[in-house]
Amino acid sequence: MSEEKNALLPEGPAKHAQKRELVGESTGRCRLFLALTFGFCLLLVDGFCWHGPCAGLTAAVFAWYALVLAWMGPKFFEKRSGRALLAANLFLAAAMALGSNWYFRYWNLLALAALIPVHTLAGLGSRPWWDPRMLAERGKLLFQGLFGNLWACFAAAAPEKRSGEKPRRTMAVVLGLCGAVALVSFLLPVLVSADALFAASLEGLNAYIRMLRFGDVLQRLFWALVFTPFVFSLLYAMAHPRLLCPPEEKKGLQADALGFVLALAAVDGLYLIFLAVQSAGLFGGPEYLESRGISYAEWARSGFFQMVGVTAVNLSLTLAALSLSRREGAAWRALRRLCAALAGESLVLLASAAWRMTLYVGAYGLSFKRCMTYWGMGMMALFLLAGLWKAVKPDFRFCRLAFPLALAGWLAINCVPLDYLVAKNQVDRYLGGESPVVSVSYLANSLSFDTLSQLERLDGEKPASWYEGYGTGETLAELLARRRGSAAYQCRNWRTWSLSACLAAGRS
Repeated sequence: MSEEKNALLPEGPAKHAQKRELVGESTGRCRLFLALTFGFCLLLVDGFCWHGPCAGLTAAVFAWYALVLAWMGPKFFEKRSGRALLAANLFLAAAMALGSNWYFRYWNLLALAALIPVHTLAGLGSRPWWDPRMLAERGKLLFQGLFGNLWACFAAAAPEKRSGEKPRRTMAVVLGLCGAVALVSFLLPVLVSADALFAASLEGLNAYIRMLRFGDVLQRLFWALVFTPFVFSLLYAMAHPRLLCPPEEKKGLQADALGFVLALAAVDGLYLIFLAVQSAGLFGGPEYLESRGISYAEWARSGFFQMVGVTAVNLSLTLAALSLSRREGAAWRALRRLCAALAGESLVLLASAAWRMTLYVGAYGLSFKRCMTYWGMGMMALFLLAGLWKAVKPDFRFCRLAFPLALAGWLAINCVPLDYLVAKNQVDRYLGGESPVVSVSYLANSLSFDTLSQLERLDGEKPASWYEGYGTGETLAELLARRRGSAAYQCRNWRTWSLSACLAAGRS
């Protein structure tokens, strides 16, 4: 029965028809891909669930896309947006095997957790990936894909029945062996603890099993078997799509623009006063601030994070006003002008925050958090420019530009060796006499292995804490040797290997 006819049948008959069709294919393609799916799940469990977002996850992501390509064929990558998302996901996965910064690794993990379903399920949905409403659609499709075709795994694994031929016992044998291994693995430790003589007689066997880490192997196999039906269900849903009907576009809420005009006028006026006071601090210099009882350093290090948050609120207010207001009359024209003014004021606020951050960095040096703040302010400035353009051209789709821009910005910051730059800045400032201390413990232990080459420029015979104003404990050379030992230990296992750790271990 064709898929078009199945779509017209009730859910029960359609599902049974699909089962019969699947069983007809199970001797070949479906059974092969069921085995490949189990291999992927075993790789995912072994590489990611036991070691976190390292090179093991890199291998799992590449294996996933290889499996999807083999299952779906080249048609899966026909669209240009699909190829762009594929490149972005593979780059984010590869970044985990290149760098050793755990902040980036976990952030990239979150990005992949969102982008892979968005990309993989694009063929089942009706909304483009840059549409915010797509997130709810992809979430529904992911849930349906994981749980809606669980029967497909068991139908593919079931022995094929042919007329005049005895049914094969492959599945019975597999299930029996799995049950036997599970029962023996559970009962053997109980019996060993129940009888000392039995435990002594199996001492050599226990040592051999511990050497092979048989328990870990069984756990990995168990969880891979648990995940396989869900992943195969998702793959089957991708190969047999039930396309969602595009939802009826309902006209959104259209409010009177006058209310937004009043709110925006008040906010714009408030920011004008704030910017006037800010300009006095920016151009008045330390003398003006001291006359007001505020030190220059205190003023420089306060407020830039709040300014970044304020600009995010301003951008949201601008988009809401432009999207929800009725486009008619003098109020609409005034609204657009006020939105443009708010975007301009927000850009000035952002420039003020960047200037104060630069003053703060000049006094205290770079850190990973401060570098990410610079990146965040740069991205926010681009979003504000897009919001300003929407005020000029109301029909402009903000998200169509903002989402790709955010992804491109995140990929770009992954290419910048932030930890190396932070360490170089801190060491340069110390050696140049600009700073009396270096945050050695922060640079060596909290950031990636990329900082070690810069810390070697310091005197290794002094205690590491001496550079932070203390002077006791292990020497800097011992600290660096310990960190390089950690890098070498990570490189012994392909699941935790990274280029950053490999380079650091190679210098030991």
